[in-house]
Amino acid sequence: MVDREVQELEQAVEQIWEIATTRFGLDPFPVRFEIVPASVMYEVGSYALPGRYSHWTFGKAYHRMKMMYDFGLSKIYEVVINSNPSYAFLLETNSPTQNKLVIAHVLGHIDFFKNNVYFSKTNRRMIDEAALHARRMSEYEFKYGRKVVEEFLDAVLSIEEHVDPNFFIRKPHENPDKEEDKKPRRREGRYDDLLSKEERDEQNEGTDDQAGKQRRRAGLPEKDLVYFLMKNSPSLEPWQRDIMAMLHEEMEYFIPQLQTKIMNEGWASIWHSRIMREMDLPTNEHLEFAELHAGVVSPHKGQLNPYYLGYKIFEDIEKRWDKPTDEEREKFGRRGGEGREKMFEVRELDNDISFLRNYLTEELCEELDLFVYQLVDEEDWTVTEKKWERVRDQLVANMTNFGFPYIEVVDGDYDGNRELYLMHRYEGVELDMKYARRTLEHLYKLWGREVHLETQVDEGALVMHYDGREHDED
Repeated sequence: MVDREVQELEQAVEQIWEIATTRFGLDPFPVRFEIVPASVMYEVGSYALPGRYSHWTFGKAYHRMKMMYDFGLSKIYEVVINSNPSYAFLLETNSPTQNKLVIAHVLGHIDFFKNNVYFSKTNRRMIDEAALHARRMSEYEFKYGRKVVEEFLDAVLSIEEHVDPNFFIRKPHENPDKEEDKKPRRREGRYDDLLSKEERDEQNEGTDDQAGKQRRRAGLPEKDLVYFLMKNSPSLEPWQRDIMAMLHEEMEYFIPQLQTKIMNEGWASIWHSRIMREMDLPTNEHLEFAELHAGVVSPHKGQLNPYYLGYKIFEDIEKRWDKPTDEEREKFGRRGGEGREKMFEVRELDNDISFLRNYLTEELCEELDLFVYQLVDEEDWTVTEKKWERVRDQLVANMTNFGFPYIEVVDGDYDGNRELYLMHRYEGVELDMKYARRTLEHLYKLWGREVHLETQVDEGALVMHYDGREHDED
């Protein structure tokens, strides 16, 4: 990128910031923009955080993204990091107009990061924390061997999505006024109640079996598999618990992004469109912007476009609160002219599930031509539902637990032998059995004793077992 284009972008950043904050009332963190080549862009995109620990899954994601870019099949225009100050990476091959649109889009994202309640507890210094995690991982690789650490990471990453989104609320906090809380703790993770196996053995020594069993079953059922295994596994070493603590902390950081994908992209899209229309662009750039914007907020064949859906719902909220019907005025007390205020309220308080449940209307479903379809006879895709309430409910159901199976620990001392018993809370979708068996093998590595998983299939209840050597089902 030549110096003239860089200077033009610097001026555009100032202008876009002024429009976003003064005219539209956005309130983002300070942002540092960096223009990078495709190799750096896709490296950041695949790792999700700069300087993160190394693992083969990140390399796999990088090569897939880079290959799609090299063949012209897809392109990442920007990557933005939720931090304070925030960081945004722009692709050096973008045209000036593309980068202006991206800058406006980024400010929408960062305003959302800063002001949405689900992001309020995230670590705004996560880039620094991720670098510390990477350094500790390297130390463990040097001490125990890279292959040993990588195989352990494989096991933990197989369940990384199974964390509790309400962990911030449920996690007990230490009391600084208590003398015992002021004592230094021998731990390697960030969790104050995380004890090493040796410490737990010392605590358990001399207690009767019944008291030990009650202690091991306290707090069950537990949705947060990573946290439960980290605390209670009878086989993990302190360095392994530390790795699980680091991965749990990083997953806490990413949870709000999983909870608000539609809202976040819709919010950024609606503001990049309005900011760009306020800018004094030449005709050719206006035409390029219109084409780019249409590509971002347009329906995709066979799948939902979160940019498009979020954009249309926010537009509809503004319209309905600006110009309510007589029925809405009487029933809800809407005065009119409150559209902008309502948009900012929704941006602050909702996540995707409440966003769709509360603001996806019958009229929007018809306008967007939303429907439910499924594969019939292993060949034909058939529309199975057009009623808007069921379409809405299916969308919400698909987003519950981020689209992953809902699995809980129901017993950490099953059969009186410290075996692990898990329950799949069946909600109409069966588990992928091949994937479930592989995951049980990883769980065995983390727990060290036999693991059991109860689920539902067409024939009824099914319990899967793995004892470290072979699988069994009944």
